[in-house]
Amino acid sequence: MLLAVVIVSNALGNVSLGYGMREIGDISSYSPVDLVSSGIAGLANPWVLTGVLLLCLFFAAHTLLLSWADLSYVLLVTSLGYVVVAIMSAAILDEAITPARWVGTLLIALGVGVVGSTPVSTLRGGE
Repeated sequence: MLLAVVIVSNALGNVSLGYGMREIGDISSYSPVDLVSSGIAGLANPWVLTGVLLLCLFFAAHTLLLSWADLSYVLLVTSLGYVVVAIMSAAILDEAITPARWVGTLLIALGVGVVGSTPVSTLRGGE
């Protein structure tokens, strides 16, 4: 269950953040005034705020998950979020995903399947 929370909150958070930043527009100037103006626009955008909140949820759930499972397992299995982001980016953000990216996404999914089929190790304290 916690793995699902990590994967979904990360994917939804990133897509929400991407959607909100598209609404804000290009930040092409690095002048302090433009950066502050863009920051205020970001803080006022509900999609950006939703993305930030979902990514905070992701961070908390990811931290909990790392407290009981190996990093090597958690990072590989939660990389399934890359697959979810690619699908959501194409469907929601109308991004064009090249065939090479789909092949890479498929390879990630296959790798997650291999790693997910192994037992979760929960060794503690040098056991």
